[in-house]
Amino acid sequence: MKNKGIAVTAAGSLISLVLGILYAWSILKVAIEESIKAGTGFNWEISSLNDPYSVALLAFAFTMIVSGKTQDKLGPRITTFIGVFLVTGGLLLSALSTDYVVWIIGYGIMTGMGIGFGYAAITPVAIKWFPPQKTGLITGIVVSGFGLASVYIAPLYTYLIGKYGISGALVIFAVGFFVISFISTLFLKNPSDEYIRNINQTASGASVKHIDDGVSTGKMLRSPSFYILWFVYFAGAGAGLMVIGFLTEMVKKGLGESAFIAVAILAVGNAGGRLVAGWISDKIGRIKTLLILYSAQALLMFISVPVSMNDSPGVVIPLLLATLIGFNYGSNLALFPSLSKDKWGLKNFGINYGLLFTSWGLGGFILSRVSQMIKASTGTFEYSFYLAGILLVVSCITLILQLRVDKN
Repeated sequence: MKNKGIAVTAAGSLISLVLGILYAWSILKVAIEESIKAGTGFNWEISSLNDPYSVALLAFAFTMIVSGKTQDKLGPRITTFIGVFLVTGGLLLSALSTDYVVWIIGYGIMTGMGIGFGYAAITPVAIKWFPPQKTGLITGIVVSGFGLASVYIAPLYTYLIGKYGISGALVIFAVGFFVISFISTLFLKNPSDEYIRNINQTASGASVKHIDDGVSTGKMLRSPSFYILWFVYFAGAGAGLMVIGFLTEMVKKGLGESAFIAVAILAVGNAGGRLVAGWISDKIGRIKTLLILYSAQALLMFISVPVSMNDSPGVVIPLLLATLIGFNYGSNLALFPSLSKDKWGLKNFGINYGLLFTSWGLGGFILSRVSQMIKASTGTFEYSFYLAGILLVVSCITLILQLRVDKN
């Protein structure tokens, strides 16, 4: 049974790795912008460049409510298969056209929804095979693939776009995604309820809801903790996704055509943050871990202001900032699923975490859209970093309040 849990975790991690195509948007965005300026193919407004990415984030997040419920009722395989077909179809549809509306539907809605269905299934099926003391670590392992994806996707996209164009690159990715994720999905299987009860009962000192006494969605929505965590997730995810959306553009001054390296480096930090934060939170608690990381992320946002305004920022500092921002952002994706399981149990985990995850989508949608509008009107990312930094400071104050609520 232990080996089965390892196999399920490995399959979930591989699916997570190919689902991470979303994080390479900044590479596609630069290619589309160059096409607009050259008058070849794409004819969009510059201020709308982030829209497919923003819509994908929103579709991803709100699909998690439906896909979470699907996972709770029908299991991980069916849920993931739905995601596989949606993502493949979305990428192929985008490859067929340069039209703005088609990209909103294909890359934004279909791909975003598909990622939501896949992502909803891979975490709960993995953590059910392990005791509560390993929830943070297993969650971090599974979702680290999603963050690490840009390490291979960024340079591969850059190469394929240069050789086959945007359309050809998307077709190749669609086919590769379908084959890898379809095969991996066959390994996803939930353990029996008896197995879950046994590993929870034998876990000494585990203060976690079991599958039999999971909190209902209605009760969760009446809890102040849900809204506190929702706001904190909104700020932390929004700040990170905002930077991911324009990272290539920001560092191109120092790295030139090798700017994709920054996306890959941020991905390493992103994946590392999920693993390390998940492991640490198993030791000192989720809220304390979040408080430490959010404080650091707020400081990084304010440090990024002079760097983004410097015409010659060099290479080392932008890459270091990208790594650290990615690390802190990635921690969210390990800590909040673990928090959801700790507070509200496994029985309704899919839909409960899906509702909490809407904050991730709205944070990414709003802040990435606002940052692009600010950049279009001011020519700088300065105010975007200030906005994100302030939100993170407020989140730290809110987390301190949550610690008091937990003590009472």
